[in-house]
Amino acid sequence: MTVVSAQRRGSFLGVVDRFWRRSGYRVTAINSHVDAPAIYVKTQDGFQVSLTVADKGQVHFTVDSPCVRRSEVADSTSRATAFLDPEAQLIPRPNIHSDFWSAGAPGVAASRS
Repeated sequence: MTVVSAQRRGSFLGVVDRFWRRSGYRVTAINSHVDAPAIYVKTQDGFQVSLTVADKGQVHFTVDSPCVRRSEVADSTSRATAFLDPEAQLIPRPNIHSDFWSAGAPGVAASRS
């Protein structure tokens, strides 16, 4: 939920790109669109991962797994960091300020983590 300002989006994707490459992920595509940049990779064990920056700096990670067997998944052991209203009809927008990642983004409340 951290705001990534338009001025920092390229840097953010660059940091993720370098980490993924060092981790042995193969880049399959890069979208250099100014407003909605994205990077797509494939891991050595067949997972496809993407990072997309969408409206107002909303950052999305998506992971597609290779074929797997059905198994039980344990409940999360940590609380969600964002308010998640199951009745909400709007996608929550980033609202947490980072002195670095939100630089240049007006009207964002500072977080007290």
